[in-house]
Amino acid sequence: MTGFLKPAFIVLSTLICKCYLPWGRERPPSCEVSGVVGTIGEINRVSPMTRARKPRYASRLDHMTSFKVVDFLEAAIALEAQGRDIIRMEAGQPAFETAPAIVEAATRALKEEKTQYTPSLGVTELRAAIADFYRQRYGLDVPSHRVVVTTGSSAAIGIASDLLINPGDGLQLTDPGYPCNANFVRRAGGEPQLIPVFAENAYQLTAQAVGQHWRDNTIGVMAASPSNPTGEMIEWGNLCAIHDVVTQKNGTLIVDELYHGLVYDQREKTILEYSDDVIVINSFSKYFGMTGWRLGWMVVPEAALEAIGIMTQNFYISPPSIAQYAALGAFRPDTIALMEERRTEFKRRRDFLVPSLRDLGFVIPHMPAGAFYVYASIENIAEDCEAFCWDMLERAGVAFTPGTDFGHNLARQHVRFSYTQDMDRLALAVERLHKALAV
Repeated sequence: MTGFLKPAFIVLSTLICKCYLPWGRERPPSCEVSGVVGTIGEINRVSPMTRARKPRYASRLDHMTSFKVVDFLEAAIALEAQGRDIIRMEAGQPAFETAPAIVEAATRALKEEKTQYTPSLGVTELRAAIADFYRQRYGLDVPSHRVVVTTGSSAAIGIASDLLINPGDGLQLTDPGYPCNANFVRRAGGEPQLIPVFAENAYQLTAQAVGQHWRDNTIGVMAASPSNPTGEMIEWGNLCAIHDVVTQKNGTLIVDELYHGLVYDQREKTILEYSDDVIVINSFSKYFGMTGWRLGWMVVPEAALEAIGIMTQNFYISPPSIAQYAALGAFRPDTIALMEERRTEFKRRRDFLVPSLRDLGFVIPHMPAGAFYVYASIENIAEDCEAFCWDMLERAGVAFTPGTDFGHNLARQHVRFSYTQDMDRLALAVERLHKALAV
């Protein structure tokens, strides 16, 4: 099987697909096979052979959830296609242009025909550049051979899940938390063990909570700092204590550090400063703004490299070659300086948006520490977050994400705003929301 078909093969193998029309009306799953596109019902009408049999899909799909932010993203795009002006605060996608040095590196790679397969763990130059980034940013010596370049951080989460989880094993996750994590656990045959977290602990796990919720089948913990959807961080002493609890129970700690570099009032520390027996996941999407390039990385224990290499060879062959060579431009001093300017701009947007939303009646317990999200309670405004989000999209032309995308714990009382748009657009969003809520 050729390399470019492997992601499609994985999707068809697991069939993680659930489709929605705008406004939340569910439709049958769409399929695209050999150029045929349509709902299952439409495709069944094409072939008598297809009509004669009922599709049989894996039972694991029964427990997988849609990614609601994509529902709202697609609905916003549909409205824009109709000529509506929609302020896009639903997706975690920086609205800045790709840094010039990254574009230059990609262009140079294309001219030099660097378009073939690379080593499955990533090109040597990029792995070395990432290791050097840890030296410069954290003063930490991370051997480059422990760096694994992946096809986005999503591939890294999937690899970590497949590495650790046997059918029936449990992995502790926060509720609320990034929704895809639970589905990667389910794909591996595991049980997402959702632990409710609250504002008083910055919507983060504590060592005590990890110990209290540990079960006989628990094999580890996945934590994120800063986190999606809350933008909150785990206090350093608490993170180290969580590591110690997990280690004492012979488990593995996975730490999502995707939003490192986007922390505004303190210096972030990587868990690698405390221990080597962890799995760290990061990405070029957030701080470096390379969302569509689909490139991430992991730092893993030495003992895991052989098993991970087998998975990357089989599941992906290699990360995208052009994206890898482009990412070399991300570590140039001029690019880092530009990213720091953008970090300052994100802080300015946060400092505007949080008090503005509070003035509209949203409850935000404290200023988010990082990322580019505001997780806000609508307890004084509306009863159901999904209905509220659809209503504001239609009437105000502002797209943001319902809390039900991120778990169950008080989810219907919350929404998430992403402040990736520029200040003028954020100000217009606040103005539109003010008018809509006044009706």
